[in-house]
Amino acid sequence: MRLVLDTNVIVAALRSQTGASAELIRLATRGRLTLIGTLSLALEYLDVCARPEVRSGLEVSEAEATKFAEQVAALLDPVEVNFRWRPLGPDPGDDHVIEAALNGRADAIVTFNVRDFAEASKRFSLPVVAPSGILHELERDNG
Repeated sequence: MRLVLDTNVIVAALRSQTGASAELIRLATRGRLTLIGTLSLALEYLDVCARPEVRSGLEVSEAEATKFAEQVAALLDPVEVNFRWRPLGPDPGDDHVIEAALNGRADAIVTFNVRDFAEASKRFSLPVVAPSGILHELERDNG
């Protein structure tokens, strides 16, 4: 399964090692699924994870958060954006996530903001699923 992880999924994995988001990253590490993304998405992971407001309440230094984001970015199967479709949704900041999924032939976008991707999902028949939903799909398929 080829997945694009929205940045909020990476942040959730940073915040909780026991949640569905972290489990998706562990599965990618084990080769059970493929994470795909563009350079701009990898850079966003790095930028957002290092922000003080993201690390607030966590005992994670900026260096540790950056290392985590680098490790996730290293898992990405790189996608080259050959075609751009803009605007794609209500938040222009999400367009690069959608473009990574479309150009990388993703099976789904994984996000906690499913509504923000609803228009693109419908327009391109691209599944948009929460992390727990992907885990349920994997369990069903391997069941």
